[in-house]
Amino acid sequence: MRLFGPLYQRCRSWAAHRHAPAYLAGLSAIESVIFPIPPDVMLAPMALARPERWWRFGLICTLASVLGGMLGYLLGHYALEWAWPWIEHFGQVQTYERVQALFVTYGFWIVFVAAFTPIPYKVFTIASGAAGIGLIPFTLGSLIGRGARFLLVAGIAARLGPRFEQVVLPRIEAVGWGMVVVLLLAIVGLELRG
Repeated sequence: MRLFGPLYQRCRSWAAHRHAPAYLAGLSAIESVIFPIPPDVMLAPMALARPERWWRFGLICTLASVLGGMLGYLLGHYALEWAWPWIEHFGQVQTYERVQALFVTYGFWIVFVAAFTPIPYKVFTIASGAAGIGLIPFTLGSLIGRGARFLLVAGIAARLGPRFEQVVLPRIEAVGWGMVVVLLLAIVGLELRG
């Protein structure tokens, strides 16, 4: 089943659009609250298309993602009851409960790791607000983690340029499905630990 190749090509075409930075900001913000597709799929093609602006795209992605994360935080803090059906809908109840327990011990570091890695950041944004982690540690962890991740992705794509596509594009399905397998293994590992 070809899924990641067409998705990449669609994001590549969006990346060339004159409103691409606004699309990137919107995707980054909504991904931090509910949307399951990470903004990296649009960020990398944008950095490839305009390598001289890689830092700007990384910064847009970071700031929009953190703003979306703050919305998730506020949902968790003020409207957990309203957000709970979404958590249940996406099958994240057990993850949410584990995350909330981890906040008591690790706070800032949990947010940083969630912001940097491909684990579901949206669960951590809502759980941060619900667990009562301070807004300043949450924001700092998000800025540092998301900034490091998105600037790294944009920088690598810009630096490697066309070689990036020559190496990745023929293997995009394998890479995409490989990431799905890694994510599923991580979820299974968390389930077995719990």
